Amino acid sequence: MMHADDIKLINKELKKFPDNQKQSAVIAALRIVQTRHGWLSHKHISDVANYLGMPEIAAMEVATFYNMFNLESKGKYQITVCTNISCMLRNSAEIVNHLEKKLGIGFGEVTKDKKFSLKEGECMGACGGAPLCLVNNHTMHEHLTIEKIDKLIAGLK
Repeated sequence: MMHADDIKLINKELKKFPDNQKQSAVIAALRIVQTRHGWLSHKHISDVANYLGMPEIAAMEVATFYNMFNLESKGKYQITVCTNISCMLRNSAEIVNHLEKKLGIGFGEVTKDKKFSLKEGECMGACGGAPLCLVNNHTMHEHLTIEKIDKLIAGLK
């Protein structure tokens, strides 16, 4: 069963679409549920599908297509680093190497204390701020340096 606060937020999203097109809010609904839990279990996806009156497989297709959705538990803070061309040309590899050493994990891994996970990201559409990362798919950090990464990690601990 979905949390009452999530239902309120989903209902707000539903107002953006015609009554007979509830499934149009599936991305927003999945994002809302993931924000609460940190990831989407099969049950979460099923609950969203049922609430929107759509086939479960259709909601699952959305959740598995977009890389912003996590289908397994991640760290409390998931750091997604963009490694596409603009960020790569602005030394994102140095940022990734530093994060891997500092946290003791690589992409797709979680720290032993379950606090951090690293994810390689596709272009986030903010190339002017390269290199950059997202924390929990919500907070973007641009013009990254080793010092900024150290400050970010210290602030999250």
